[in-house]
Amino acid sequence: MIEEPAKLIVKSDRPRPTQAQIDAFQGVPTGFVVDAMHGRGALGAAISPLGAHRQSIAGPALCAENQPGDLLATLAALAYLTPGDVLIGGALGYQGCAAAGDRVCGMAKNAGAVGFVTDGPMRDLAGIEEIGLPCWATGLTPASPFTTGPGVVGGAMPFGGTMVATGDMIVADTDGVVVVPFAIIDTIAARLGQVREMELALDAEVREGLTVPPAIVEMLESDQTTHE
Repeated sequence: MIEEPAKLIVKSDRPRPTQAQIDAFQGVPTGFVVDAMHGRGALGAAISPLGAHRQSIAGPALCAENQPGDLLATLAALAYLTPGDVLIGGALGYQGCAAAGDRVCGMAKNAGAVGFVTDGPMRDLAGIEEIGLPCWATGLTPASPFTTGPGVVGGAMPFGGTMVATGDMIVADTDGVVVVPFAIIDTIAARLGQVREMELALDAEVREGLTVPPAIVEMLESDQTTHE
């Protein structure tokens, strides 16, 4: 007889960045983080801010890997949240029902989560906005999920076109969501200052009347461009 799988697996090895590492990403635009990662790290554009909030968050990922149409792992993950975490409700991209609703958001906020991100839709927008937990999802649906499992808490999973692992740094704002792998958090944090300086310098040039980037002007005037 084939054994039924466990309803839940909770990973005991759940790495988490230091507070200094977390602080390095607070208030940093997602675009700066992507630039520091040389264009990598952004989740698919379908995962976008839910509702009218305009908040920016940064915190470690706690991954809840669910089966399509299920949220058992997400509910179980509530017991393992550390204040400052971002709860990642994996739905394997399933769009047929909500990955979570306002009650999950309320409990996550009570446990200290600073945000919720899912690769599925959500429900109960009015309640979510009242609770005030920033959420990123693929949209809205009134359809309810099941709680049958199996699921995994605290591991790694495919999510939004990339892999997300517990302990990765999540940075999210109105432009979307970026994932910084745990192993390179210090490297990316060290690059952020340089990226900020370059961005601010270019902003100043645009305000002063810049029309075409100097690198493009140089290319147009070089042998890399043919005028016919």
